[in-house]
Amino acid sequence: MKIKVCGTTLPEQVNALDEMGITFAGFIFYPKSPRYMRQKIAPEKMKQIKGKIAKVGVFVNETYDDLMKTVDEYRLDMVQLHGDETPKYCEKIADYISVIKAFRLSENDSIEWMTKPYFDVCDFYMFDTLGAGYGGTGKKFDWNMLQSSPPRKPYFLSGGIEPDDEEHLIEFAKTDAGAKLFAVDINSKFEIGAGVKET
Repeated sequence: MKIKVCGTTLPEQVNALDEMGITFAGFIFYPKSPRYMRQKIAPEKMKQIKGKIAKVGVFVNETYDDLMKTVDEYRLDMVQLHGDETPKYCEKIADYISVIKAFRLSENDSIEWMTKPYFDVCDFYMFDTLGAGYGGTGKKFDWNMLQSSPPRKPYFLSGGIEPDDEEHLIEFAKTDAGAKLFAVDINSKFEIGAGVKET
């Protein structure tokens, strides 16, 4: 099972994650996030990060031009769209770079209805808990929501995942809903402070 560690703000921790075999490192380019990294990691520093770890830029309702400029400046490998981006916007971005489209879900949402317009215009889905604003909430996402409508596209599972969830994740991956589980996304439950991971 692949792992994405999101909200990274320290280059040395990215290198440590790479040595641990982590597949993805998420960098948040949303100014309202406590893990906003633009002022903490300059493009030159990012370019010095070596290894196999894939760099994922997390954006919320960013303009196309600014997003593409950031992709180029920071040499990102993928983008995660965590706002209200339209299918047309996702398709335009996906012409140039791999796209993860995040969906913030409440218990009454229809997963099929929400994801269907994006099926052909992004590479991966991400499922997270609905909160008051954008981005992660740290609240546990109810994985059982996916059982009634198993995703038809590879996806990242997010939402309050913590160290004790390992066995539950392994079991979940064996279910119909887990068939397309591509990676788990971890963040605040593995921190000693905002953007500082407990490695």
